[in-house]
Amino acid sequence: MISILIPTYNYNVLPLAKNLVNRAKKQGLIFELICMDDGSNSVKNKSNNDINSLPNSKFIERKTNLGRTATRQALAKEAKYDWLLFLDADITPKNDAFISQYTAFVSEPYDAIFGGFAYNPEDYKPNKSLRYTFGKNREEVDAHKRNNNKYKFIISSNFMIKKHVFFKINALNLKPAYGMDYVFGHQLSINKVPILHINNEVYHLGIDDNINYLKKTNQALHTLSALHKNNNINDSHISLIKAYSFLKKANMLKVFRVLTKPFINQMKKYLLKNKAPNLFIFDLYRLSYFCNITT
Repeated sequence: MISILIPTYNYNVLPLAKNLVNRAKKQGLIFELICMDDGSNSVKNKSNNDINSLPNSKFIERKTNLGRTATRQALAKEAKYDWLLFLDADITPKNDAFISQYTAFVSEPYDAIFGGFAYNPEDYKPNKSLRYTFGKNREEVDAHKRNNNKYKFIISSNFMIKKHVFFKINALNLKPAYGMDYVFGHQLSINKVPILHINNEVYHLGIDDNINYLKKTNQALHTLSALHKNNNINDSHISLIKAYSFLKKANMLKVFRVLTKPFINQMKKYLLKNKAPNLFIFDLYRLSYFCNITT
């Protein structure tokens, strides 16, 4: 028995809902599917309301916007089964056995299972090169490697978790800020939640263009900086914090800021315009930006 939960915002999620319901029915699974729009007031919700006509499914349209993590909390409260499968709206399962590959582990000694992310080469576009390149090289990671560093590769767009564990972990994760996956992964780590990574990827369809992705990157860095400064997160699994802490302990933070700050705009222009951006430049940009906003 499983609750399939999909938060959405201004997105036509009906095709994904149909896809998942058909898979669950073929498997003979006891399931429910709930999709919740986070107050977008979108015309696309006319199509999304057709989800209510699918078996064991419903679409909920919120009137106010609360953010993705709070919407997930609301979805979990609506769910009636003990296992919750959270999926983003802008994905599609990579293989036909998607749901059964998850349900195969419900009796195993894990509280959360992460399926992974993938990027279809056909979705590459020059104006989306940064998000695509980062995703293809940093997020599309084999389960064997992810299991070697379980709490580092946390992508909450495709995972299954026990309901009571989700409520415990998500309690400090309700702020409407971009980048709150940092908190979710940190809470999994400090609570030593037994997790498993498997090769059960979904394709990421909603790839941001370079301008929007860089804006979201900056927002995530501000979120991470605030969390770190307030001692809400100090996780060795986060590479940026490790690098920042190293520079600080080595008394090199001021020197690094002085050396890199003049080049931030140049790096930004490079990342926005390059058709195959070098991720070392992206890492240097993020570290420089983080060090300049974190004191």
